[in-house]
Amino acid sequence: MASSKDRKKGSVPPSDDSERCAVYLKALADPARIRILKALQGSPLTGTDLSNLLDIEIPNVSHHLRVLYHAGIVLTRREGRFIYYEINREVLSNRSVAQTLDFGCCTLRMSTVE
Repeated sequence: MASSKDRKKGSVPPSDDSERCAVYLKALADPARIRILKALQGSPLTGTDLSNLLDIEIPNVSHHLRVLYHAGIVLTRREGRFIYYEINREVLSNRSVAQTLDFGCCTLRMSTVE
């Protein structure tokens, strides 16, 4: 983090909330990741399930899931040799209908799965 001497005059130091929000928004800055989140609204899915459902190559799905995982937006659960991905319930504002992600700094309302 930049010291007060390194900051430009008049600039506001970033707060923890703004940095956290930036991490979430960067993770959501790709249309494929939004599509993945929409697919995960219904139930946990494997990378292969997502690849087949969204017609995205498995290596690309893995990359996008890794970005979402590191941002804390999705969680993993292993069952045997399969890894299931699901939306982190901590960021869901309405637990019964997984349509709104609440990051604390901002919310994102998603339409239902098409």
